[in-house]
Amino acid sequence: MADYINSAASRAAGLPFSQAVRSGGLIFLSGCIGNVAGKMELVPGGIEAESRQMMENIGAVLKEAGSGWDRMVKCVVYLADMAEWGAFNGVYVPYFKDGRFPARTAVGVNQLILGARVEMECWVEG
Repeated sequence: MADYINSAASRAAGLPFSQAVRSGGLIFLSGCIGNVAGKMELVPGGIEAESRQMMENIGAVLKEAGSGWDRMVKCVVYLADMAEWGAFNGVYVPYFKDGRFPARTAVGVNQLILGARVEMECWVEG
């Protein structure tokens, strides 16, 4: 049976999805943006600030699920502007301290929720 994972802030926001679902040996994280935790507003500052907040939000879900960055196996990154790929990578890379990066796909998109610059979904060993 699947385990549905939500932080208290996420539950308070009342959104119609789970932040993560554990099924079998994997945890599937929903797409995450650089919003202020528990609020439907982006952090100010553009791609770098949003990327940093997004990674912190993902880290909080990983912690809630009892996992971590070192157990991540796959990510899909959605960018509103592929020209911001380098700026995103500058924030993303330090989260993987051992230099072992998950498999990753990047997709340029027309629009993300709240006008976000970046969104990422992940698969993690659970």
